[in-house]
Amino acid sequence: MSKPFENDRNYVLGDPELELFGGREKLAQWRHKSTGPAYYKIGRRVVYRGSNLNAWLEANLVDPNAGSAS
Repeated sequence: MSKPFENDRNYVLGDPELELFGGREKLAQWRHKSTGPAYYKIGRRVVYRGSNLNAWLEANLVDPNAGSAS
């Protein structure tokens, strides 16, 4: 998978790219449960670093062919 997020860019809630995760509500649930991508909390603002989003996606990759022998 190519990197869907620019590594050196900061993403804030409301950026359309974050819709990949299902929207603000889903990200809020993950932050509450401490299960989503890493983020920065600056006052009341939540900021996601592109490199952290890409790393989290890669860590959650499910490859159904990983266990099959060709």
